[in-house]
Amino acid sequence: MLKKLQHAWASRGIRTIAGYGATAIIFTILVILAASPFATSFMQQWSRADVELRSKLIFNLTHDNLENLLAENRTGDIAALFERVAQDEKVLAVGFCDENGALRFPTKLMPATFSCEKVARTETESFSSFRADGHDLIIGAFPISLPGASGHLVILHDLSFAKQRGSEIRQYFSAILAVIVLATVLAAAAVAASFMRHWIVRLRRTLVGARSGRFADGPRGEHGPFEGEVRQLIRQLDVNRRNMEEDRTLWDASALRRLMESELAGTDVIVVSNREPYIHNLGKNGVEIQLPASGLVSAMEPVMRACGGTWIAHGSGSADASMVDANDRLSVPPGAPSYTLRRIWMSDEEQDQYYYGLANEGLWPLCHIAFVRPTFRDADWQTYKKINERFADAVVKEAKTPAPVVLVQDYHFALLPRLIRERLPAATVVTFWHIPWPNAETFSICPWKEEIVQGLLGSSILGFHTQFHCNNFLETVDRFVESRIDREHASVTLGGHESFVRPYPISIEWPPAALARQKSVSECRSAVYSRLGLTADGRLAVGIERFDYTKGIVDRMWAADSFLTQNPEWKGRFVFYQAAAPTRSKLASYRAVQDEAHSVADAVNAKHGTVLYKPIILSVRHHEPDEVFELFRAADMCFVSSLHDGMNLVAKEFVAARDDEQGVLVLSSFAGASRELSEALIVNPYDADGMSATIERALTMPAAEQRERMHLMREFVRARNVYRWAGQMLLDASRLRKKQRILDLTEQSQARVRRGLSVVRYAKTVFRGK
Repeated sequence: MLKKLQHAWASRGIRTIAGYGATAIIFTILVILAASPFATSFMQQWSRADVELRSKLIFNLTHDNLENLLAENRTGDIAALFERVAQDEKVLAVGFCDENGALRFPTKLMPATFSCEKVARTETESFSSFRADGHDLIIGAFPISLPGASGHLVILHDLSFAKQRGSEIRQYFSAILAVIVLATVLAAAAVAASFMRHWIVRLRRTLVGARSGRFADGPRGEHGPFEGEVRQLIRQLDVNRRNMEEDRTLWDASALRRLMESELAGTDVIVVSNREPYIHNLGKNGVEIQLPASGLVSAMEPVMRACGGTWIAHGSGSADASMVDANDRLSVPPGAPSYTLRRIWMSDEEQDQYYYGLANEGLWPLCHIAFVRPTFRDADWQTYKKINERFADAVVKEAKTPAPVVLVQDYHFALLPRLIRERLPAATVVTFWHIPWPNAETFSICPWKEEIVQGLLGSSILGFHTQFHCNNFLETVDRFVESRIDREHASVTLGGHESFVRPYPISIEWPPAALARQKSVSECRSAVYSRLGLTADGRLAVGIERFDYTKGIVDRMWAADSFLTQNPEWKGRFVFYQAAAPTRSKLASYRAVQDEAHSVADAVNAKHGTVLYKPIILSVRHHEPDEVFELFRAADMCFVSSLHDGMNLVAKEFVAARDDEQGVLVLSSFAGASRELSEALIVNPYDADGMSATIERALTMPAAEQRERMHLMREFVRARNVYRWAGQMLLDASRLRKKQRILDLTEQSQARVRRGLSVVRYAKTVFRGK
């Protein structure tokens, strides 16, 4: 019955709209047909008037010069003058008919059938028609009176352009017809809607009644025959909605590929980052492949494996140059290539100034509240700009289409979005800033703050980890750049280009590739405990970081000291293993924190350890993913005590590694991950005693509570994985591209209408002149 009702409403609406629409269309077509003869006549008159006006203008411009050349009999200069005039795209040929009727100085395209006898040579200017080689020509003859050199300047115009203009006029009429038809159909629809409104009201009341278990007010039995069908329909819609929501959470590599095929089919995807996903170094056994300790690489590499495309990055390995082809390209991953790695080279001096200098002595401490003074040098800034230009040129070279999707990664390329926009205006540039964005007051100390912000505003979409960082960026724009900020839609318009600012919390691959190669938790625990000399009743805490002053490595060591001081019974049973990958050791601030960490570890071990027992094990080397996940699975707790962090993927990797739903995550409140993993034990890394109490709580937490907390965090990370992170950005990029296509089509239509109006205004001017 419900289907019959729907069919009746649809049929009634269609008949009503079709009736009004058909009448309007027939009327519009009749008007256009009636106007067609006028349009044809108008086009012919307008084209002839245009040609005559152009001929008079040419004669007036060349008259004096031509008389002088004729008086001096400078035949070569006259011929050159005529050839220059004939270069006008609408002038076919130019010549001179002398008083004897002979054609002199004809230009190259003068028709062979033309003769001066065909010209009306009068004492005033005249125009006549002539047909040659299937083309309609208009001949303008202008008298020149000189002793011994009298005659007529003849200018031939080809009227073929009139046909083209006629075609354009017909297009304009078609566009106008389409607009009129659309307007009339919409008007007809509005009229029909007024008759159907009461039906819609009744349907709404029916649906509301079914939702609540009863029908809305109305005569008893008015909706009775449809009650069961409506309820069944709503139940089915609820099921479908729940299924769709569940599907959205199941993001994986295949889902991302389906997204690319459905939303961005055939689109060229380019990733740009400083860090490369695979590093080739010369080792003892030849060329060795290293996977860098980088959250950016951990996030983007599985995305590129799913999407394909090109990854442009700095070739930093000692054997990198030997592994690429003549175009500096390499197919990766090794053994199962799915995308292209394009390496960019730079000298040691460039790396010192661009990477170690501006990026990591300037922007990194500027954006992290870790109380390290930023250093800004003009030489570093100039090299930073040069390297951004180099990467922009590489993007253009690697782009297979004029409108690629370019995913720009991190603070090394603040200028790159604007540079890409200048070179590839149709590109969709999605920039993700992997580190925090400070408040406007802090950012104001940067000498080049305006250029950096303007560079980032070349992005189509600019992403940060959290809404807080988005707000900070918008405040910075508001303070330092003259632009229009739309806070409702979180966008900034600068120079006619709109950039959208969005939060995209980054995540990890689910399930992590390294997890598939792991042994059971008990086996991992047994192996790690054996290597570290822990007994079965011992407890292991781990920290996995780059050796960076923002990670709070020293602070967690002091927390371990405080814990053992307040809880001496744990001596001999508690071990904190800190894996720290060396990084940026050229910089004094990094060397200082590394030296301090060694000193603190030695002090704590001397205070609480023995010959056979060290409570802190500081392992300063690169750890491969398999080693990291083995440590995660063996640990009782994972310590993430960042002083300031955009997100921190170590926390999410620990959660992903614990498929046994055991272990405790201790997480800094200053890491972006704390806004998502609220079931972790949240700490203030500056409070050593507070962290000490949290360590005790973590080590004594019941297994049931651990399972409950870990289960919730795992469900969150599973649903909010890196494929979802990338999928959200790519979906937003797809929407922007569709919106831009609609705007382009609208602009083209408006341009045609404007050209049509210009023609009408010009025609009115011509006719009024006559």
